[in-house]
Amino acid sequence: MKVIHHTRPQADVTVNGVTITAEAIAAEAQNHPMPRGKPGWAWRAAAGALVLREILLQEARARGIAPAAIELEADKWETEDEALIRQLLEEAIAPAVVDEARLRAVYDAAPDRFRGPSLFEAAHILFPAAADDAQARAAALERAHAVLAELRRNPGRFSVLAAEHSACPSRTNGGLLGQLASGDTVPEFEAALATMDEGSISENPVETRYGVHLIRLDARVRGDTLPFASVLPQLRAAQEKTDWVHASRAYVQALTGRAQVTGIDLRQTSWLNAQEPA
Repeated sequence: MKVIHHTRPQADVTVNGVTITAEAIAAEAQNHPMPRGKPGWAWRAAAGALVLREILLQEARARGIAPAAIELEADKWETEDEALIRQLLEEAIAPAVVDEARLRAVYDAAPDRFRGPSLFEAAHILFPAAADDAQARAAALERAHAVLAELRRNPGRFSVLAAEHSACPSRTNGGLLGQLASGDTVPEFEAALATMDEGSISENPVETRYGVHLIRLDARVRGDTLPFASVLPQLRAAQEKTDWVHASRAYVQALTGRAQVTGIDLRQTSWLNAQEPA
C-alpha cells in the first residue's frame, strides 16, 4: 500500500484515485468525539472510517454486486452503500465452522460462569440525580454519604431513613424492593448486589442512571449451574461472532494492503490495527 503524507492538516484523502474531501472528513468527524489529550484523533478516525467505506464500496462494485437493501426495522431500510458493504462481507467471509469440543472445553474450565438467574431480596434508599448533571450527582453523593455514615452507626434505622430520604416509591415500605431476579434492575445495581453479603449494606453509595443508591441485601439465592446443552447455543453464537470479527479484520487488512491511499497513514486508524491511535 502506497501512502503519501500531506503536511497541512485536514487535507483531502484519495483511495485508488477517488477523492474524499477534507470537508467530508470534517463532517464525519462529528461522529467521532475526540478523547481527552488526543488532538487530531477525531479527524484521523473520521478519515479512516471514510477510507474503509470507500475501499469496501470499490471492491463490491468490482465484484459486480447489485445492492439489495433490507429492512432494518419498521420503515427503516439500508442505504445502497450499506447494502453493498453488507453483501460484500457476506460473500467474501465464509461462516466459521465452530468446534463443539472447543466450546465444551470453555464450559468445563469454568462451569460456575453459566448459571440460571439469581434471586435477590433487597431494599434501597434512592437519591435521584441525572447522569449528565454533575452538580446534582455531587449533591446526591454528599447526601448518600451522610446517610451511610448514620447507617454504619445504626444499621437498624435503614427503614426509617428510607422513609425520610428515598425518592423511590418503595420508601413507604422501608425501601423494600421485594424479590428481584437477574435482569430486573440496571446492571450497576445488580453488580453491587452480586458482590454483597446477605444482611449487609453497600460499603459505598452505588451510582446508576437514576441516581445514587444505598443498598441492603436481605437474601440471595444463586441460580443453578446450567447444563452444557442449554448454554451451547450462547457459546456457539459468541464464538461465531468472535471468529467473524477476526476474519473480517483480516479481509479488510488484505484489501487495504492492495489499495493506494494518499493523505493519511492508515496505521494510525483503530479499525485497521484494533487499537486506538496514540
